[in-house]
Amino acid sequence: MAGRFPPEFKVDVLERTDIVGVINARLPLKRAGSIYKACCPFHDEKTPSFTVTPSRQTYHCFGCGVHGNAIDFLIEHDRLSFLEAVEELAQQAGLEVPAGSETTHPGPDLRPLFDLLDQAAALYRQQLRRHPQAPRAVEYLKGRGLTGEVAAAFGLGYAPPGWDFLLGSLGGDLPVRERLLQSGLVIEQDGRRYDRFRDRVMFPIRDRRGRIIGFGGRVLGNEKPKYLNSPETPVFHKGRELYGLYEAQEANRRLDRLLVVEGYMDVIALSQFGIPYVVATLGTATSTEHLKLLLRCAPELVFCFDGDRAGRDAAWKALETALPLATGRQQVRFLFLPEGDDPDTLVRREGRDGFEQRLGAATPLSDFLFDRLAEQVDMSSLDGRARLATLAKPLLDKVPSGVFRDMLGTRLADLVGVARNRLNTVTGFGRRPAGRQTERSRLTLTPLRLAVALLLQQPRLACRLQGLGEDWRQLEKPGVGLLSALLDLIAAYPDITTGALVERWRQNDEGSFVQRLADPAILADRAADGQEAELLGALEALNQEAREVELEKLYQETSLSEFGENEEKRRLLQELLTGRRHNTP
Repeated sequence: MAGRFPPEFKVDVLERTDIVGVINARLPLKRAGSIYKACCPFHDEKTPSFTVTPSRQTYHCFGCGVHGNAIDFLIEHDRLSFLEAVEELAQQAGLEVPAGSETTHPGPDLRPLFDLLDQAAALYRQQLRRHPQAPRAVEYLKGRGLTGEVAAAFGLGYAPPGWDFLLGSLGGDLPVRERLLQSGLVIEQDGRRYDRFRDRVMFPIRDRRGRIIGFGGRVLGNEKPKYLNSPETPVFHKGRELYGLYEAQEANRRLDRLLVVEGYMDVIALSQFGIPYVVATLGTATSTEHLKLLLRCAPELVFCFDGDRAGRDAAWKALETALPLATGRQQVRFLFLPEGDDPDTLVRREGRDGFEQRLGAATPLSDFLFDRLAEQVDMSSLDGRARLATLAKPLLDKVPSGVFRDMLGTRLADLVGVARNRLNTVTGFGRRPAGRQTERSRLTLTPLRLAVALLLQQPRLACRLQGLGEDWRQLEKPGVGLLSALLDLIAAYPDITTGALVERWRQNDEGSFVQRLADPAILADRAADGQEAELLGALEALNQEAREVELEKLYQETSLSEFGENEEKRRLLQELLTGRRHNTP
């Protein structure tokens, strides 16, 4: 959950945080004058291009372009959520997180729902041990080869037969009965309410913080459906959640790999056999939200599918979802199982070593992409290879610009049998579609943007502006409010760092714009000793623009005779023409 905090609290956290200490604890830094350097942890390199600047409390890589403050580093390096990163830094700094900080606009208090779901899970676990019908559930789990230890680790339970076990156990008053309905544990139909889960093995589903947010239930008889999940609720959104992720991160805080399977039992069986880095989607195809979460959690993803036609079609859908997020920074691969096998049966037959050997030989995304397309054409003919290029182009156009996309283009050119530049000419692959230029190429440094960039990266330049006019504050154009707020903030906190400044706008509408202008690469070609003069020049250009706007307005509203008769307007005109307005000490 990307919670929000009072701006003053975030500034306080970052002011008490030494970014060098935070990063050096995870990545050995070497001092180089006033900065620290290391090989970048976010891309492969042999020569250090990753720098940490204590005076700004920021980091920047001149190789891959990543940059940010201590919070950003924990989010990217430790794969924490924003909330977790701030809480960790606050704890290190000895600060208590203010109450109500999880959201700027607090919604309903969801704690009663979490408490109720936790109580339900405890009851289900209790029934697995005590209910007269529970031996059937225990025998099912034993038949699937699960030990009592792994069942306890995943909190497995049993929902007894009958219509009102939870209603009778927990629904003692009206507010609780309403929460049972709201949490999806109870269904209402034709004015009657009854338990959703009956005579099923229960699998609690946890979020990344370990809170129970829903359940999956496996039927013991012949009823349909075989597996039943909680419905969408205020705390459970199956398109964003992954079964087993909490348990995987508990087993290893820094995951090197995540394996994505289809079922609860696959997750549990693999964990029991010493492969805890496994998750499952909750009865849905892998979504973009799933992928974003997975890519934040591990540098390598392996999708596991059946080797039949349905499995390969599901894998292709996962590939199409992954392409817009495929930068090459993380590996995405596909493992296709032998016919008739699932991860549960395969790991029991081959053991951990055999299964991990298969994982190591999983098919890379690029191979699966081109192999699947090649199956649809005759690669022995010119027409077939031309068709391959046509099929590949819209897919490769989804891939973000960068080295990985270029390598895919080169691979396609080799398969088609033409030079890369010729392929670009014929298919247009090498041309960036409209709106896909890099952020730096789109960003022209106007005087206003230059002023914001300089102040973000060198906040102490603001103290050199005494006596400079502020006519620019009257301009009605995008960015003026940001520049004004930036100067006001620096005036209130004269020692504020770049990292703390950027943090103030993280969850603001202008946050991404501030992040871009805080990138050191924006000002890389400008001499450090000339930045004061550039800031003064940029603000004076804005002042001049404001005076010209006001002058034009004055001309439109005032006749020549009025200038002769009205001393105040004559004086205003003189000030605007000479640029002396607001500039006199």
